[in-house]
Amino acid sequence: MPDLDMSPYGVFVWSSWAVSAVALGAISLRALIAARRWKRELARLEEARK
Repeated sequence: MPDLDMSPYGVFVWSSWAVSAVALGAISLRALIAARRWKRELARLEEARK
């Protein structure tokens, strides 16, 4: 079992991990939302072309 106690640096390290995880989650969510929007737009344009 790894020792997760980082003494004086623990607050900095764990808060940095948390900020990074939130940022990556937000970026992934934004990409997913954009992809869905592009897919709907493509379907609309293909429908209008017919």
